[in-house]
Amino acid sequence: MANRSYLYSADSMPNEAEIPKRIRCISEHSWDIPLAHKLMVGRGTTIVPSMIWNPPIGIAADYADGAALLHSLLRAVGKGLENDAEFAECVARTTAHLEKQQATYFLLETGEIVSMTGDDPAASVRRLASEDIPDAVAKAEAAIVGRNGDWLASVRADWQKHFASFYSEALYFSFPE
Repeated sequence: MANRSYLYSADSMPNEAEIPKRIRCISEHSWDIPLAHKLMVGRGTTIVPSMIWNPPIGIAADYADGAALLHSLLRAVGKGLENDAEFAECVARTTAHLEKQQATYFLLETGEIVSMTGDDPAASVRRLASEDIPDAVAKAEAAIVGRNGDWLASVRADWQKHFASFYSEALYFSFPE
């Protein structure tokens, strides 16, 4: 079994007392937290209790702003891949799923990924939220306005790694309504 990052949406954030009432599945990605997940939790990023594991290793963020950032970067990536039908299909599938599963917040579950190292999982998530995610957002924002061409070219060259996650209404960890 692959270790995965899991992305969900909900209309409230998990807290110490309870998890949100309705949790919608967005996507899962094997062996990494992909750029797409980082961007989707890149606006209003906050660490929250995990809905799956005990330590506070979940990340919540604004859904609308995170989705808009991802869409803007996908448009910028797509400008260099105009004739790539596979990329166009990935974007269409991702966009449709995000519209269908829309909520107030994105909720990123990191437990399986941060447990792959010997580092403290809570410290790894703090670093992810304070360094890795803001760095990804800054690079994406610069690329969107034409100031980070080399980075954009590297994302474009390996777009599957960054954007071709498994999007579904049912993930390995799903929550009954």
